[in-house]
Amino acid sequence: MMHLPRVISILLIGLSAVFGRAVETDAADPTSRPKRVLLLGQKPDGHPATSHEYMAGVRLLAKLLQNRGGVQTVVVQADNPWADGPELLDGADGAVLFLGEGAKWVSADPERLSAFQRLAKRGGGLAVLHWGMGTREAAPVENFVSLFGHCHGGPDRKYKVLTATINPSSEPHPILNGIAPVEVHDEFYYALKQPPQVERLVPLIRVSLEDSDQTVAWAWERPDHGRSFGFSGLHYHDNWKRVEYRRLVLQGVLWSVSQTIPADGLNVDVTEADLVLEPRSATP
Repeated sequence: MMHLPRVISILLIGLSAVFGRAVETDAADPTSRPKRVLLLGQKPDGHPATSHEYMAGVRLLAKLLQNRGGVQTVVVQADNPWADGPELLDGADGAVLFLGEGAKWVSADPERLSAFQRLAKRGGGLAVLHWGMGTREAAPVENFVSLFGHCHGGPDRKYKVLTATINPSSEPHPILNGIAPVEVHDEFYYALKQPPQVERLVPLIRVSLEDSDQTVAWAWERPDHGRSFGFSGLHYHDNWKRVEYRRLVLQGVLWSVSQTIPADGLNVDVTEADLVLEPRSATP
């Protein structure tokens, strides 16, 4: 029987080849095939079980993206060194980051950073969840905000665990279709860093923190004509049980790759089995 790491390696080699060829074969008519989106997770990062469950989260997101005709997804465990990452990114139309200290991770490898910058330059979709937008150090912030719009970064970064109401913006946006205010218990990052000058960066969800409404989700139509989406919640895996969370993330990812969102929002039904969190010892 072939061991699982070997199977994963073979799959990633195959995906690299397919995505790499796609850069050339689809260049003339990129609308002729589905958008290719990488769902990037990692193994546990030291947080307690039921929090920062990256691989379980991206697998659930993949389930939500099934049977969406305009999108083709692949789940990738992107632990360092992730040597085949730049090639995978060069064959993708979008990427979702749900992993540990992601802002630092993007810049940790110069080739990886360049691949993300190439993806953005050709109008690719970029989406980020929770600690995927994080960096303890300040140095990676500038590169990250130029790609994703906001960053939870530097020694002055702010975060809080609380029970609060998430309030969708009163300004209409496709990502917010079918989403109403709801009370949640979560850890939110706030007072997020952003580029010095931004246009078309829209706050989507706000939470009351420090006696003011703080942005915790956003959409950005970047100057390179691509789109970025982010949500600083989802510390706890249990919050995937909320329709509002699943709809926000699904619609944010699809919007980032220029898919149409119906006015009443997308169906995000899943089974109870889809939401069950496996013991970490059973997670590859």
